[in-house]
Amino acid sequence: MSLYFEDVEVGARFTTASHVITEADIADFCRLTRDRHPLHTDEAYARRAGFDGIIAHGLYGLALMEGLKTELQLYEDSSIASLGWNHVRFVHPMVVGDEVHVEMEFTAKRESRTRPAGVITETVWLLFPDRSPGISAEHVSLIRKRN
Repeated sequence: MSLYFEDVEVGARFTTASHVITEADIADFCRLTRDRHPLHTDEAYARRAGFDGIIAHGLYGLALMEGLKTELQLYEDSSIASLGWNHVRFVHPMVVGDEVHVEMEFTAKRESRTRPAGVITETVWLLFPDRSPGISAEHVSLIRKRN
């Protein structure tokens, strides 16, 4: 399924598959971003800081949200650009073994002022199985129109 601007219905919701956070996920993100803060690499340090173990980077969670949304293939043929993320909140840390999924809701849409396309806004949540949030954010994208 690929949604074009005309197909987007404000209020429509989607849920992704789940993902279990692994130590390899966190290590890979450390390597890719060069952010090797001890909260993400040193179990003892993270526990002294009050966590249950090393925690995943908040930005890893944000990137994972986009990756899980991409697996839904909502914009396979219609995506033009991400215009940005607003109101990002890291509500609860993710530790190794946590299972998370994404829920999203279309909250706004409008015609682009500069292109023959549409601007859509999604409210997005990274949720644990009990539906408590790990991350909440708003994502704004530019997508194609059908014609």
